Amino acid sequence: MTSALSQTVDHVPFLERAFSKVPREAAYPIAPVEGEVPDYVRGSYYVNGPAGLIKGDLSYRHWLDGDGMVAALHFTDDGVRFVSRFVRSTKYVTEEDAGAAVFRTFGTGFEGDQLKRGLGLESPVNVSVWPWGGTLLAFGEQGLPWELDPQTLETRGEYTFNRRLNAISPLSAHPNIDVESGEMFNFGISFSARHPSLNLYRFDGTGELSYRKRLPIELPCSVHDFGLSPNYVVFYLSPYVLDVEALMRRDQTLLEALSWEPERGSSLLIASRETGELVANLAIGANYCLHLINCFETDGRLMVDVVELEQPVYDQYAVPEFFTDVRLAWPKRYAVDPQAGEVVETQTLDYREMCDFPAIDPRLGGQETRDFWVLGISASEKVGRKFFDKVVHANWQTGEIEAYQAPPFHYLGGEPIFLGDPADERRGTVICQQFDAANETFAFVLFDAFNVARGPVAKLPLEEPIHLGFHASFQPMG
Repeated sequence: MTSALSQTVDHVPFLERAFSKVPREAAYPIAPVEGEVPDYVRGSYYVNGPAGLIKGDLSYRHWLDGDGMVAALHFTDDGVRFVSRFVRSTKYVTEEDAGAAVFRTFGTGFEGDQLKRGLGLESPVNVSVWPWGGTLLAFGEQGLPWELDPQTLETRGEYTFNRRLNAISPLSAHPNIDVESGEMFNFGISFSARHPSLNLYRFDGTGELSYRKRLPIELPCSVHDFGLSPNYVVFYLSPYVLDVEALMRRDQTLLEALSWEPERGSSLLIASRETGELVANLAIGANYCLHLINCFETDGRLMVDVVELEQPVYDQYAVPEFFTDVRLAWPKRYAVDPQAGEVVETQTLDYREMCDFPAIDPRLGGQETRDFWVLGISASEKVGRKFFDKVVHANWQTGEIEAYQAPPFHYLGGEPIFLGDPADERRGTVICQQFDAANETFAFVLFDAFNVARGPVAKLPLEEPIHLGFHASFQPMG
């Protein structure tokens, strides 16, 4: 442990072991499986996240700095096969050839570090991974995705959406994919100090660009996620402001160039899904949102479900001193009248622990949903180092919260993705990662989605260490 860490209360002993190694690429069948994988779980699960937080003589200081590594679990009638590979991004290949770090990262700078075209970070492509249009796309922040082979995870190259986007097109790590039409919506922020804008993209199922709209925004604010309903595209804009000139002067990391300015207030920006044009921009207080849960429409109202926080959380991703300051969060539902341009009602669930990586049944995206799942931190209101150690299931209709509490020395990672039974929408499985810090072993764990408190129904132990990931997805078989 570092000297700084040793001076704080530690609620997650040995957590640093999860980040102390560079994971190796691997491919092997998982055997034996502990417990039983439900018979409807057939297809491919994917998770992306930062791996390799040590680069030559440099140890990265922030969770977002590691190179993207995608892991897959291929569920078949014959068993489960595990695969993991680094994304061969420009950053990864350049630094592998150099045998050392070359590019500045989100939270780590060093003498002689480089920016992409002198303007921004060279993406490590380490945030999310999505099956789409017969291929697999790995995303990082503010850059093009990279195409992977869905089975082997070999990198095929940058994905340019039929050459309609280029290397400097701003694009986020959070696409929204319509399960019925196959359309993808995405966005990217242009961080101009004088004329910041939000670029909104709509692609058809073949990757062809249907429109790109540039919506002016008041601040060059950091936006990570957005929501999609049948008629609207929704952004929660928080006053987490990027001074891009400070980044370009080469004297600050991107984290250092971000400032939290709550006095400027937060808002919901709502655009037409059909045209991309602005519909409303509504003031909603001064909190922060990293991830939305879902958006849907009912009785003429637009419902916007979010995980709301007191303030930004990126400064809590320091390695290995995670979450040393309290960051409370709560699930909140905004009922909006888009045409009147006002919030008419709100609902806040009775849960105020730090939580993140919300997931719903993906079959219900854009439709009314009662249930969602998040990873939680049990020691949220205590001083000292913390990490995710709970799987939480919440219900908007009843207000009920139930949770699985991991045993001591066990920590969780990866979005708790929902794998549904095709024959029954009230039957499903949630899967995430689990690290046993005492024994330094990694596994994937599966839960009954509607009874997570029972604990894992199956455990898939891994042969070697892997990274704790961020966002996940699932491609059902067939």
